[in-house]
Amino acid sequence: MVDIATRVYNHKWKIDPIIRSLIDTDFYKLLMCQSVFRKKPDTSVTFSLINRSKHIRLADLIDEGELREQLDHIRSLSLSPGESTWMRGNLFYGKRQMFTPEFMDWFETLRLPAYNLEKRDGQYELTFEGSWPEVMLWEIPALSVLMELRSRAVLGQMGKFELQILYARAMTRVWEKVERLRKTPDLRIADFGTRRRHSFMWQDWCVQAMQEGLGDKFVGTSNCLIAKRSEVEAIGTNAHELPMVYSALAETDAALASAPYDVLADWHEEHDGNLRIILPDTYGTEGFLANAPDWLTKWTGIRIDSGDPATGAEIAIKWWKDRGEDPRDKLVIFSDGLDVAKVEELQAQFAGRVRVSFGWGTLLTNDFRGLVQNDALAPFSLVCKAVAANGRPTVKLSDNPEKAMGPAEEIARYKRVFGVGDQERVEVVV
Repeated sequence: MVDIATRVYNHKWKIDPIIRSLIDTDFYKLLMCQSVFRKKPDTSVTFSLINRSKHIRLADLIDEGELREQLDHIRSLSLSPGESTWMRGNLFYGKRQMFTPEFMDWFETLRLPAYNLEKRDGQYELTFEGSWPEVMLWEIPALSVLMELRSRAVLGQMGKFELQILYARAMTRVWEKVERLRKTPDLRIADFGTRRRHSFMWQDWCVQAMQEGLGDKFVGTSNCLIAKRSEVEAIGTNAHELPMVYSALAETDAALASAPYDVLADWHEEHDGNLRIILPDTYGTEGFLANAPDWLTKWTGIRIDSGDPATGAEIAIKWWKDRGEDPRDKLVIFSDGLDVAKVEELQAQFAGRVRVSFGWGTLLTNDFRGLVQNDALAPFSLVCKAVAANGRPTVKLSDNPEKAMGPAEEIARYKRVFGVGDQERVEVVV
């Protein structure tokens, strides 16, 4: 097992790469990339870093030169032969050759495109612009670099023994969570913590802790590199990016109303089994399900990613019942801001009513709350989102208006088209 504290103490080289592989990313990103590669390869998109936690002044904490070195290093990476073999030949969700030869031929020659970086008001403005299949692959490594450089900025001021104690306390915290979860009946939980992790080494340690501590209750990780190294399942389906871009491309209100379902129609052609998971909250869960075509009721399940999770699950259960489906045969994946108490609560509430699974993210891989002075390692909400497609702004409404994004006039239009009324605001922690 890696001595994390010693490795952190020795982060003194000119560049110690944070991202060392193009598959140090979330599995859903590669699945979506293949779909975009096949369906909309010529779409031009812009991705932008968005720090929802404005009190964390990243440009004051992170040296610009070091950030550029890390980003430039990512642009030098390409898929290794071993990584290509894993993607081409591994069994994913019971399916061999999940990734087509055409996609793999393209991915094996890929280098990530250029970036634009500026400082403004204590924050970094980091943007990526170009063809959708290329640019979308910047999201996860960009977030991982910013999060880890922030961690390094704080840890660099600490001595060797102080670091040893810090990581001992953090490890104890994770293990205590694992011990609690071990007692939860019928639990199915995966690591979803790549995007806002403390560091790669720490995420890898957390996955190992879950493997040993939870056994069969641990069902996999979203991180492809860790999945490959640890020989565990790579977990993931799709994300808000797809309906956001499809919707931005819509020419009329009617086309806009249809766009979220067009996304899933394209996805339906490619995947079956557990990959047929609906993410309904991009423009409001209730409206999405009310207008959903009947064929979506046959999909495996739904992922709840904003708003009150119990409310979202109840809406899904009612929808299935109203459409003549047995919810006990369906899967609900909870994935928004989870920690142990919420996992226990939701498992108890919905066990026997639906199949339940959890994607545990930031509060698994970056819970250093209260462990250093001024809480300087507390997790915060940093995202990298598609903000434009073919020159048109994207919009996300969410079931929580605190997560909404887009120009005000476009938000108003989307609310009208999708019939979104008043929404309850929920504090976004991570």
